[in-house]
Formats: sequence, structure tokens, C-alpha cells
Amino acid sequence: MSAPTVELPSGQKMPVLGLGTSQAKPNQVTEAVKAAIDAGYRHVDCALKYGNEAEIGAGLKTKFDEGVVKREDMFITSKLWNTSHHPDDVRGAVESSLTSLGLDYLDLYLIHWPMAFKRGAEFFPTDAEGKMMWEDVHFTETWKALEACVESGLLKNIGLSNFNSKQIQAVIDVAKVKPAVLQVECHPYLNQKQLLQFAKEKGLVFTAYSPLGSPDRPWAKPGDPSIMEDPKLKPIADKYGKSVAQVLLRWGVQRDTIVIPKSVTPARIQQNIRVFDFALTSEEMETIDGFNVPFRVVGFDWVSHVPEFPFHEPF
Repeated sequence: MSAPTVELPSGQKMPVLGLGTSQAKPNQVTEAVKAAIDAGYRHVDCALKYGNEAEIGAGLKTKFDEGVVKREDMFITSKLWNTSHHPDDVRGAVESSLTSLGLDYLDLYLIHWPMAFKRGAEFFPTDAEGKMMWEDVHFTETWKALEACVESGLLKNIGLSNFNSKQIQAVIDVAKVKPAVLQVECHPYLNQKQLLQFAKEKGLVFTAYSPLGSPDRPWAKPGDPSIMEDPKLKPIADKYGKSVAQVLLRWGVQRDTIVIPKSVTPARIQQNIRVFDFALTSEEMETIDGFNVPFRVVGFDWVSHVPEFPFHEPF
């Protein structure tokens, strides 16, 4: 089984379901990538920040060498981390991810967050008081450097992650290469209805990360709401002979969003792609839409003082 695709403005086709690799430990992610490709996945979502791109590359190489897939069969995304927003640092960051992944080009490359942290090797550069240090680099300057990477053939498509509507518009206003994709947290407890509508109006394909509410996140607090345990979902899952996770992914797909559930367990990886043989009714879609709390799994509140922190805006 493989996932249907949507066409990006470049003409490239992006599968509507992919393997998320955030939090996937390097010693597990190679096998997860291999299991995903064997299960029919043709889309893998990566990022420098996840610290596992070399291991993802090893999984891809195995399947290329075995002849299971060719490079052009796969859609590979990576992301620019916040410490490399300076235009002089962008191409080097792209090339670093390409080297780790063992690829000549990326199908999609996103600005991971709109905030620019202080340049350097540390992912989270802090001052003596533990506060995040930042650079005075606007993401529109970063965008221009990414456009140059498209022109040179390193990137097929470019887009945005964790940007709010005003920030997206700011990029569109200066862009020669329009952003193709917006990737943000989205699940029924944070249904992002306004942002999804805005993205559609602006011609961006919308990708939902944490579509299952990231139940295994290490920073979860006692009492945090858990979408996977919502009692209203089980009867719907039972009706279709599916799991709660499959219902959540199906809800995402039926809203015209791309979903990238993360897992390193082969059985779950296989289960997560089996969501194209049933459909939720409009009533069920409305019921699940109504779960919106809203509750954000990835709040990043501790950097809310940094310029361009995205979540001060309503959407």
C-alpha cells in the first residue's frame, strides 16, 4: 500500500502520509526507515535538529541498493535550524543535511522556526542566566538564501514550519519562489482551522506534525490532555475495525492535510499507512473537529522572548 499524493506548485508530487522522525533515536531510525519503505511509505520527514539524518540516510541507501525504491520514488524533507538563519550559513546547512542523508537534492526544505538563534554550533545558545540568545536576522533574508539553493538545484521545493499567518504573508510578499508547504502541529486538540484555511487561500500545502498528539513526548506533564485516550474516539475506531491512531490520521487526510506520524515500531509503521481503505462520515469529521481545546504539544514557551516567536498571534 502506498499513499495518494498532492501536486506542489513545482509539479512534484508529495505523498499525503509520511514517516516522522522527530525524537527517533539514531540507533532505531535506520530500521524504522527500512520498515516504512517496505510498508509502502515514499515520504520521510527529517531535520538537522533531530540528530539522526546520517542514520536515515543509511536506511535509504539500503533500500536504494536493494532496488526496492529509486531516489526519484522518494520524497525527502529536511529543515533549516534556527542557528543557521544568516544568509551566509544557509547553503552550508543544506549541504550538511544532504551529506548526512547521502542525497544530491532534497524534495522539500523548510525553515524550521521563524526565530533566528545566535549563530554557532550549539542548537540552543543561552546566556549566563539561561536565556536564549538570538540574532537580528529576519526570516525574509533567510528565504532569499533558500531561493538561491533552489536555483542551484539543491532543493526542489521550499517552505515554512511553525510560522503564523502574518509571518507566512511576509515571506509571500518578498518571495520569487513561493513557499510550497506549511508544516505545523495539528491534531484534533489543536485543529488549526483558521491557519489551515489561510494556507489553502495562499496556495500552500498543509502538513500536520504530531498528528497523534505526540503521546510519547519526554516533556509531557501530568494532567496534559491526551488525544489518543479520548473516549469519544474509540467507538468510531471500533465501527471501522481500526485503531484510534488510524482514525486520527484519517481525519487529518480527509481535511486535505498531509500527516507525518512518527514511530520506530514496524507494526505501528505498517498500521499507520493503512488509512486509505475507509472514510469518516461528515458527522464524524465534525465531532472530531469539535475536540479543539486548543492544546499545543510543542509550545516552545521558554523562547517566547525571542523576536518572531510565532505563537503570540491567534493563528
